[in-house]
Amino acid sequence: MRCEVARRNIGGGRRLLALIALLGALAAVGCGDSGSSRPVASWAAPNGDATNHRRASGSIDAESVSRLEVAWRVPLAGGYAATPIVLDGVVYAQDLQSNVYAIELDSGRVLWQRAYEESDIGPNGVNVVDGTVFGATQTHAFALDAKTGEERWILRLARRPGDAIDMAPGVADGTVYVSTAVAGAGAVGTLWALDADTGRPKWRWEQVPAGLWGQPDVNSGGGLWHPPAFDDDGQLYVSVANPLPFPGAKGQPWGSSRPGDNRWTNSIVKLDAATGRVLWGHQVLPHDLYDWDLEGPVILDRVDGRRLAITAGKMGIVFAFDAESGALRWKRPVGLHNGHDDDNLRAMRGRYHPRGPRTILPGWWGGVETQMASDGEVLYVPVNNLPTLYQSGTDLTPSDPQRGTGEVVAIDVATGRVRWDRRLPRSPYGAATISNDLVLTTTFDGRLWALARSTGRIVWSTGAFSMTNAPLVVAGDTLIAGGVSLPQEGQQLQLVAYRLDGGG
Repeated sequence: MRCEVARRNIGGGRRLLALIALLGALAAVGCGDSGSSRPVASWAAPNGDATNHRRASGSIDAESVSRLEVAWRVPLAGGYAATPIVLDGVVYAQDLQSNVYAIELDSGRVLWQRAYEESDIGPNGVNVVDGTVFGATQTHAFALDAKTGEERWILRLARRPGDAIDMAPGVADGTVYVSTAVAGAGAVGTLWALDADTGRPKWRWEQVPAGLWGQPDVNSGGGLWHPPAFDDDGQLYVSVANPLPFPGAKGQPWGSSRPGDNRWTNSIVKLDAATGRVLWGHQVLPHDLYDWDLEGPVILDRVDGRRLAITAGKMGIVFAFDAESGALRWKRPVGLHNGHDDDNLRAMRGRYHPRGPRTILPGWWGGVETQMASDGEVLYVPVNNLPTLYQSGTDLTPSDPQRGTGEVVAIDVATGRVRWDRRLPRSPYGAATISNDLVLTTTFDGRLWALARSTGRIVWSTGAFSMTNAPLVVAGDTLIAGGVSLPQEGQQLQLVAYRLDGGG
């Protein structure tokens, strides 16, 4: 989840990070001791690769996972919701104060830190390409020297009232892709293509009309949570987030301040990398009422020689499209739904006039809120089951995220058929990550989970933190995760490396 609790007056549709940010702002502890050099290992992009598969290479599998031991801990200044990058023996991470860290993978020694101290609602993070660290604060995109942290360029992108940035950049063929998102009225989600060397804008794509459906003083819409996916032809695929306000504005319930379908919110869109021209788009949820973002990064796979573009979001549905034509190949609901999947269409047509409060599943912080993973044949989907009480067409009551439950669902890439469904006692806000014969995730109560890819059987779990809201990565023999430390360790935010046999 993102930070609706802390920022509800200026927008929604983001992960609940306020709790972690508050707990993580406690006193720092020291880093781990230095050890022997590790085998070459990497996690080279925010979601593992250019196609967002979140598939690791390394030695952690069902046979070895129980041998993981803490190798080092590094304190972080703010909340944490990102996926770290691991390249050339260095871990690059960004906290929710936009600060960037370079950490030696072997020892946990902090090599450098670049402080921005600008609060971000996440999931942010960095991308590292050709010796440059690319990232963003809430307002600016930047590039840093990967060896020193020295700033190479910085550019303000949040230029309208209500603009914000909360994603890790995508990088391909000398171009950096960063989108603004919505943090209040007047925001128009805009994807920028920037020259990687200079930060100079090449083009921009505004995801919703500048007039914001007639009421720019009330409405906003669009934005990306994650980097695009890039195909072999150099084209890019994005999932666009929700419109605001939701469920409605004062005197204008159920989205009536923004009539129509509110395109291209809650849409998957393929863009020409050279110009930003829309090649095709498919809006999966017109006129969103419940903040059901289509926020998950697009995953590109191939089935019978045809490329598929797969995405999912908080509406709790996974969609697969033909990447060339944009035709829908299949869709699969996941998690708990209680009969409100078409409320948005009824409201768009002026036919939605419910009386009294309504409990909605998936909820505001539910559905598929964090990244899926794919091995090319099976898609692994983390699902959150947490209802929201909508008091009226303009008001809701947030649920306690610690009461949510979850699932990891394995779906056949070719057909959309469910292969297995593993229930979890808490919400898996830690995405899915593949390592050999395992799929890994974290749940909000601070546990790490390792499931068998073939069956969903729980192979191993450990209570690593008191709370975590971030994905984990695997690089070689090391698993890296972030969260609030256990009470006996002093309650502070840490990035923790687990290594087979402790690395000793």
